[in-house]
Amino acid sequence: MAIFSSSRFTFFFFASSLLIIQATLGELVCEELAKDECAFAIDSAGKRCVLEYYVKKRGKTEYQCRTSEVVVEGMSEYIETDDCVQACGVDRNMVGISSDALLDPRFTAKLCSPSCSQNCPNILDLSFNLAAGEGVFLPDLCEKQRSNPRRAMAELLSSGAASGPVAEDKSLVNVDPPAAAPAFL
Repeated sequence: MAIFSSSRFTFFFFASSLLIIQATLGELVCEELAKDECAFAIDSAGKRCVLEYYVKKRGKTEYQCRTSEVVVEGMSEYIETDDCVQACGVDRNMVGISSDALLDPRFTAKLCSPSCSQNCPNILDLSFNLAAGEGVFLPDLCEKQRSNPRRAMAELLSSGAASGPVAEDKSLVNVDPPAAAPAFL
């Protein structure tokens, strides 16, 4: 009888230890994140989390955090800090991922500010890749934004980069964008 209770104790202890270890080393899963943690988070596999919404039958909007197919090299299990969200001018309630914000000079000014560009590599990486997808090299855009914000936005709009075609201004274009955002400021 003593052997049976000893075996039971050992099993219970082992099972409890596994649960504690799993909780301690738990994986970050996008679908388990709350709405206010989702945007700008990266799961355990290095994939970006994206906030999506859907309308229920009675017209109520529900939000769901989902795993995107966008992989972030060198980062995983990361939830963006409130300091970076504020410094970079992004919104935790942002639904989806879009490059439209790059057209807003106030957003670009915050994104290119030292408090964002030197301290928030996750948001910078995302913005760098979104800009590259539009044919814009973010370090060049930030340099132009610092020297002449109105001209930077005018060039971005007139280049056609924001609407999809390849930009004619070669100083804003990077034909072969790097895989990860450089530390450029």
